[in-house]
Amino acid sequence: MLLLNHLWIILVLPLAGAAINGLLGKNWPKVIVNWVAISSVSLAFLAVLELVREFSHLADSQIPYGGNYFNWITAGNFRIDFALQVDQLTVIMLLTVSFVGMLIHIYSTGYMAHEGGYYRFFSYLNLFMFFMMTLVMAANLIVMFVGWEGVGLCSYLLVGFWFLKQSAISAGKKAFITTRIGDFGFTVGILLAFWTFSSVDFGAMFRQAATMTPDTMSHAGVLTAIAILLFLGAIGKSAQLPLYVWLPDAMEGPTPVSALIHAATMVTAGVYMVARMNPVFSRAPIAMLLVGIVGALTAFYAATIGICQTDIKKVLAYSTISQLGYMFLGCGVGAYAAGIFHLMTHAFFKGLLFLAAGSVIHAMGGEQDMFKMGGLRKQIPVTYWSMLAATLAIAGIPGFAGFFSKDEILDAAGSGPHANIWLWLLGIIGAGITSFYMFRLIFLTFFGSPRYDEHKTHVHESPKNMTIPLMILAFLSIFGGWVAAPHLVGGPNHFEEFLHPVFAAYAPTAGVEQGASLAGSAGKSGGVAPSGGMELLHSLTGPPVIVAVIGLLLAWWLYIKRPDAPAQLAKKMHGLYTLVYNKYYVDEIYAALIVRPLLWISTNVLWHVVDEGIIEGIVNGSAHVARGSGSKLRELQSGNARSYASWVVIGAVGVTMLLLGILGMVH
Repeated sequence: MLLLNHLWIILVLPLAGAAINGLLGKNWPKVIVNWVAISSVSLAFLAVLELVREFSHLADSQIPYGGNYFNWITAGNFRIDFALQVDQLTVIMLLTVSFVGMLIHIYSTGYMAHEGGYYRFFSYLNLFMFFMMTLVMAANLIVMFVGWEGVGLCSYLLVGFWFLKQSAISAGKKAFITTRIGDFGFTVGILLAFWTFSSVDFGAMFRQAATMTPDTMSHAGVLTAIAILLFLGAIGKSAQLPLYVWLPDAMEGPTPVSALIHAATMVTAGVYMVARMNPVFSRAPIAMLLVGIVGALTAFYAATIGICQTDIKKVLAYSTISQLGYMFLGCGVGAYAAGIFHLMTHAFFKGLLFLAAGSVIHAMGGEQDMFKMGGLRKQIPVTYWSMLAATLAIAGIPGFAGFFSKDEILDAAGSGPHANIWLWLLGIIGAGITSFYMFRLIFLTFFGSPRYDEHKTHVHESPKNMTIPLMILAFLSIFGGWVAAPHLVGGPNHFEEFLHPVFAAYAPTAGVEQGASLAGSAGKSGGVAPSGGMELLHSLTGPPVIVAVIGLLLAWWLYIKRPDAPAQLAKKMHGLYTLVYNKYYVDEIYAALIVRPLLWISTNVLWHVVDEGIIEGIVNGSAHVARGSGSKLRELQSGNARSYASWVVIGAVGVTMLLLGILGMVH
């Protein structure tokens, strides 16, 4: 039980890689930097595999298994230990983060080979792995908060990696500041949780929550307040409405950063946190409904923006926002396992989509506009087939990873215990739009005639250290969801069964009133359970598959069969097209209503009035008074004996008059 008794080893490995490369890598050749960076995350992945092996031999009564390694903070009754734990949810997250992270590190050695600051880039990547694993393995909210803020810091550093590029600097600051808004709510939620439970340890909080009366839709208590405040942090970190605006701009960072941080791992921290805090959320139906509404609206809204984008990475950015919305939708309707399942499959196919997009950009000499590509499938076949597999997965085509996880979420939204027809409908429409804009990306990039200067752009396949990770992730994008396949024929869902102890341990004993009463249910209803064959037929011919196929065919018709039609449609629907193309002008609205007023107040009120007028006025005024008084008093020291004698006489007269006045008052 080496790893179970020393969980900190998994954290130390990437931290050591970050420290070694950060302190010494500047003077090393790239091969040594590669060796340090990749070895650290590879050893961490192997350590996770050993942890999983040891974990599989634990008795149920020992789970979650953890340890307190040292007392960190003590202030009165407030005591925080640096404590780590592992359970089934931790295992899924650790495997996903460490394996995908390792592949992206390998890919980066090819993609970043000719960039400056090479050692710094890998130091930041290793540091991110340390903080992400800290977040996942935390046994209390404070240690989780350290990882939470740490991945935000690494996001800022990596988005602004090209710090001589103004757009990258602005994007990094935007990401950092926007997520701080949500983190304020997260911080207050932690304080309220401690005030309520007298502890921030997960086990202690959940045991107390299990003894509390659940809130209802008509009565929101402290559990609802805690859940909503924590969810505010998730909205910022996982780029949900209305704090999603930082993620598209974060594409200014190198493509491997987009794949690792802004697709596969960091942005899923909010989903993980909600799933981890399920004993609180499950007893706060208003908060659960809010999670579902925000998730469904984000899934639909971000998908509509993706329709009109021309930058290949921006399309994938809005796709990420949309898919995160599906994860929150799953958690909001009580299907926590389905939300985590989609988190895992999304890490495979979205990580692959970004890496394949990076391979396309590499092949095109830095070009990111899809309308300046075309006909690339024969020149870069490995990239094409890998990206096609990921596109089929995200579209929810049967047999691919995304089909299994997305179908579970939509099924829970339509016919689960907390079903809501409006959330289900938004999810279905969003799924159809997702299929359309993803196949639009495929057709514009890889099909048709080249729309670039073939004499100036020498298209070439990426090196093996970039294509091998693509092939591995393509395999997982196809088969990564098959762990749930038996469920389609009436058998068990192995993924859900594995996570069942996490979400059942502190589940409410009675049903908690949820937003289903708001709108009823949709999809399958009660009655006789369908047979395995009927279950499979329903899944293969259900609404999610139908809308996915419609989206595919519509994209084919517009961009292959009738390539002139999109321009005509854009011209006919100019107003709507302009609105969507400009992302509903949300950034401009935020700038007009929030950014510019704050800048005006900061400049004209806080700076010129408060700082210069009041604070500096008091400080400088005191100095002026002291200096003026000193100058006048200095004139008294003239060195003239006659002048001194005059002042003595004046003083004596003054004292005499004062004494006479006092005597007169006494008598």
